Amino acid sequence: MLISLALAALALRAGLAMRRRRRRSEPRERGLLARHVRFARPAVVMLLVGFVGGPLSASFLRDWTPFATLHGWLGITAAALFAVAGWLGLQLERGGSRDRARAAERHGLLATLAMLAGGIAAVAGMVLLP
Repeated sequence: MLISLALAALALRAGLAMRRRRRRSEPRERGLLARHVRFARPAVVMLLVGFVGGPLSASFLRDWTPFATLHGWLGITAAALFAVAGWLGLQLERGGSRDRARAAERHGLLATLAMLAGGIAAVAGMVLLP
């Protein structure tokens, strides 16, 4: 999961750079969107696969009740935020949004909140390590 979060952090960094340029009315930096997508897609997929694996591991390998910890609930929150941010990102990429600026702001806000929730979930999960 830490690798997934690292990839997501790289995607966030590129996304924030795009936002900064957009807010300053600067021209797009060549390749920045491609870099953002290159990191974001595998990060979201890996995070969602890890989210599914967490409760399975808790149930079958450790005989724990899934989502009985703060880590589990933070994981649900992070996974939901990453999924929605990813979906919005796909809509933006495919041109499915009439108000691109507003959709991009929502996508960025959700992605930032997802990173925050994911980071806190990672810290909360440290106490669960064997």
